[in-house]
Amino acid sequence: MRPQLLTIEVTGLDAGTARLRLTGDLDFDTAPELVEAAAGVRADGHRALIIDLGGVGLCDSSGLSAFVVLSQGGAGPVRLTGVSARLQQLLDRTGLAELLAVQEQPAAGAGDDVREVG
Repeated sequence: MRPQLLTIEVTGLDAGTARLRLTGDLDFDTAPELVEAAAGVRADGHRALIIDLGGVGLCDSSGLSAFVVLSQGGAGPVRLTGVSARLQQLLDRTGLAELLAVQEQPAAGAGDDVREVG
């Protein structure tokens, strides 16, 4: 199976917060793209980041490392949303769930059309 390229859609929610919606695979080849995109968003003045992982099919250790880099940059809080059960399990096993703010995934079908508006 071919790896799925990563796309990152950036939305400024307010003066201090931006959402980065990821689609594709977050792995060794693409994790630097997330770190670079987050640095650009923060350079634009957005300190708090919401990383929407609802469209991520695969996240390996490089993706997990990117989350650590973003959270330890000291520039502002990082919150993960759209975390799959498999990724949540990885975050729990590695202890990263305690380091990162992870938003609970709603029950299947509940709030599927709800989007954060800023």
